[in-house]
Amino acid sequence: MAVLTPEQRLRQRDREMIPTVLVRAMFALVLASLVIVAYARLTDRPLEATPPTGLAVAKERPILLYGDMSGSARVLDLDGTVIADLDPSQGGFIAGVWRVLQRVRGQAQVALDAPVRLVLWEDGRLSILDDTTGWRAELTGFGADNLDAFARLLN
Repeated sequence: MAVLTPEQRLRQRDREMIPTVLVRAMFALVLASLVIVAYARLTDRPLEATPPTGLAVAKERPILLYGDMSGSARVLDLDGTVIADLDPSQGGFIAGVWRVLQRVRGQAQVALDAPVRLVLWEDGRLSILDDTTGWRAELTGFGADNLDAFARLLN
């Protein structure tokens, strides 16, 4: 029986921890993903996982969003009436949306304090739309609690 050096033992242990088949499968998955994405881009394949267009608006409300890094948020009507004044334990998601909106608007070099539209579609989806940049978020995909945070603002 041969005695292994510490370096040889480490190499052997590393080989045993990550099976070669698993490493090859991971590389195959990455390669397959790249091939699919390249095919879709080269053939101008249309986007399929986008929300439907042309639906009627069931309810809409323009709002002004303000937030800060602590998670507190303030939502105003266009006339300046406070709709919601939320502390960090309540306004985290709304403040997060405000931060994303500030980043998008900063990149587009448009006014940071423009209103956004909160839209309830006839199929029940809730969206927030920024007409100054074309940015849009489908709020349904962020969970029931986060959806409710914005749904309460419609009333």
